[in-house]
Amino acid sequence: MKAARNIAAAPRRSATAKRPAPAKRAAAARAPSSDSAALQAHVDDLCARARPAARLAALLDDAKRREALLAAADAIGEAASRIHAANARDLAQARRDGLETAMIDRLRLDGGRLDTVINDLRLVASLPDPVNQLLESRIIAKGVRAEKRSVPIGVVAIIFESRPNVTIDAASLCLRSGNACILRGGKEAMHSNRALARAFCAGLARSGLDPHLVQLVQEQDRGLVKLLLARDDAIDLVVPRGGESLISAVVACSKVPVIKHDKGVCSLYVHSQADFPMALSLVINAKCQRPGVCNAIENLLVDEAVAERFLPLLARELNPLGVELRADARALPLLPGARPAKEADWSTEYLALILAVKVVAGLDEAISFTARYGSHHSDGIITADAAAAERYLREVDSACVYHNASTRFTDGGQFGFGAEVGISTNRVHARGPMGIRELCTYKWVCRGEGQIRS
Repeated sequence: MKAARNIAAAPRRSATAKRPAPAKRAAAARAPSSDSAALQAHVDDLCARARPAARLAALLDDAKRREALLAAADAIGEAASRIHAANARDLAQARRDGLETAMIDRLRLDGGRLDTVINDLRLVASLPDPVNQLLESRIIAKGVRAEKRSVPIGVVAIIFESRPNVTIDAASLCLRSGNACILRGGKEAMHSNRALARAFCAGLARSGLDPHLVQLVQEQDRGLVKLLLARDDAIDLVVPRGGESLISAVVACSKVPVIKHDKGVCSLYVHSQADFPMALSLVINAKCQRPGVCNAIENLLVDEAVAERFLPLLARELNPLGVELRADARALPLLPGARPAKEADWSTEYLALILAVKVVAGLDEAISFTARYGSHHSDGIITADAAAAERYLREVDSACVYHNASTRFTDGGQFGFGAEVGISTNRVHARGPMGIRELCTYKWVCRGEGQIRS
């Protein structure tokens, strides 16, 4: 098999190796590798390049990082036709493999999506510098002056599935915050990821920067991920972004600290004081605008005081949109065409036009239901009662909580971050959309005049 290589480097082959036929190359790209030595060599190569690149990134001034990102945006625009062609290959393979509609939608770079990627990249370049910012200043013992300043994390590994735009989102955010990154995308977006990373790194080289600031893992064998996650000597943070099985696998075996982008079992609660037209609009947007994303709602809770009036209106709006409703015993007779909900439905991330509906006794039950079945991602209340809204916002322990707004706003672009490396459901270091500030840590810079501790 081919030896390990970096996105910016040409493929390496031994002098005696024969180039396989195109059909065999394509099959090999989809099939897992069994050569553990080659996998280890690839990981070693990635890690050996990443740490020096991270030290370089941390020393780059603000203007140079901006310049590099703008050059990368230009390079991606110039490579648009090649990127679209690569994406078409991935989409065609996804259809042949029978992937779900939601996953195919996440793969797409057509219909203006590549332009959005480029615009987001330019927006990231325009954001205020997050590095070396003064966070706190104090005089400590013996008159030593101490400053708490923001610094890059170092080497960030992002492991993701399906969405090729993550390649550019993650690369741009890491570089803007002075980090180096190692990106491992899923095989379903392999050609798209490679084309995007190649263009991004061409922009870095055009700016005179080391293209190894951004490295794309070339080997698709799952065994490589475990080897990568063992390298706590070379990688400072891992951000997994994908389905529940990916998150669980990374958390279970990683020696490197992990910030999870967990599944999105999100909900809206229609309170007894909800405005019905507003509630219908918010539910339709949160479920139907783009159902295959993590900030779309999967559960709808309706207060028993308004259920008999609201739920028939809801069915009338959602049935023509093709939404399958799964309802509890109290909601079922009020929703024509609905199916009985099962216990598992309340904690399922459908990523499709399916909505589980439950009638609740009031605010207490809505809060306890969300705590039990939700994934602490994004949840909201629809009400004109300010006191009820404030209690919900205070007591629901999710990364993002909403009052009278769609959960679809949980997104780095919508928050003004330009993009995100993920939506963290952790309680430590970062929560919600992770932008450039969340990709920094801090250090204490202390200045004295010869003081000693007594």
